[in-house]
Amino acid sequence: MRLEGRIAIVTGGSRGIGKAIARSYAAEGAKVVIASRRAPGIEAAAAEINADFPGAVVARTCHTGNVEEVEALVKWTRDEVGVPTVLVNNAGTNPYFGPMLGTSWAAWDKTFEVNLKGAFEATRHVAEGLIEAGQPGSIINIASILGHTASPLQGVYGMTKAAMMSMTRTLAKELGGYGIRVNAIAPGVVDTKLAAIMVDTPDIMNVYNDRSALGRPAQPDEMSGTAVWLASDDSTYVTGQTIFVDGGYATGT
Repeated sequence: MRLEGRIAIVTGGSRGIGKAIARSYAAEGAKVVIASRRAPGIEAAAAEINADFPGAVVARTCHTGNVEEVEALVKWTRDEVGVPTVLVNNAGTNPYFGPMLGTSWAAWDKTFEVNLKGAFEATRHVAEGLIEAGQPGSIINIASILGHTASPLQGVYGMTKAAMMSMTRTLAKELGGYGIRVNAIAPGVVDTKLAAIMVDTPDIMNVYNDRSALGRPAQPDEMSGTAVWLASDDSTYVTGQTIFVDGGYATGT
């Protein structure tokens, strides 16, 4: 029960990494607000987790590419559940897979709005609420190894994750005096819907597996342990860090 008494917001919580983190937070005693764009998916995820941890999870619809909806999500959480002390910026999109120069402006804008703009807006409002309440907190950004390495065929997605890592470092410096920690998790390839084109393409996965130390993609729940640790008092002196949970990919050649 390392997160007992904490209130967490997890964006992109209807499936994949976000859903796995929400389940782990519920298991550790947190009250979790999970958000996603479509009501059926987010409500089903909440019902599934609540079946094991009754009343732990509340579902709210929110399009994280829309800053007004992000602001409304944080305000609703504060008014109806309590001041969120943990934020997991997990929502992400990758609408274009191909050479970087072929990216349309529509795909560029969508990727930056969801992956970066929405995460920044959620961080802004959660941090402001924590400062006003005089409470410490933990903000966790779900980045990617593609923000650290070259990302052929996923160039704009990689750019947003590199910017997220930079945002993590700067906000950690600016918010540290308030007791607000800001860190990032950089997964490798995780077997989710977002990464399906990679996981389901043997030529791509063979290249990844040959470079990574563990030689396989991750499952979503393999991101949860790090997310719990960063949200808990076990990591109170950790901020400004990007932690690679990538099966040893970033150390490969």
